[in-house]
Amino acid sequence: MHDKLTKKDIEMMERELEDRRLNIRPKIMEEVKRCREYGDLSENYEYKAAKQAQRQNDSRVRYLQNMIKTAQVIDEDAQQAGAVQLYDRVTLYLPEDEEEMVIQVVSTVRTNPAAGLISLESPLGKAVLGAKAGQTVTVRVSDSYSYDAEIRAIEPAQDDGSAPLLPY
Repeated sequence: MHDKLTKKDIEMMERELEDRRLNIRPKIMEEVKRCREYGDLSENYEYKAAKQAQRQNDSRVRYLQNMIKTAQVIDEDAQQAGAVQLYDRVTLYLPEDEEEMVIQVVSTVRTNPAAGLISLESPLGKAVLGAKAGQTVTVRVSDSYSYDAEIRAIEPAQDDGSAPLLPY
């Protein structure tokens, strides 16, 4: 699987990876060592919790390494001017619901639909990415369901790094 990531995504992942290796892991290892000294490991909750934290940290490190290694870097300079690009604020009108919504199309590792951060791999993200203001796009959710969305406005924006990485 090759996730489409921006250079900023990879930088954020590399910073987290470095923090997990240099700061978090040594603290967890010290906690495991401290808790091991309590004696009987079969009934030592603190030791089990420390080992679980160690496994979770190691798992996240492997995940980040894999994501960085297999990433397909998005060329943000090659995007079409005047069309919806990554991180632009897009005002949509949904005629079916008679409502407006504002979204930003982001990479898959920074999504948060409740905050209006929509993945470029989602049906809505795919439909609006590259479209222009005034255009009506069809969002295909499945073979049997789709809906229309009118692009009312595009406010150019940049990735300021405020959208955090997903925990997984």
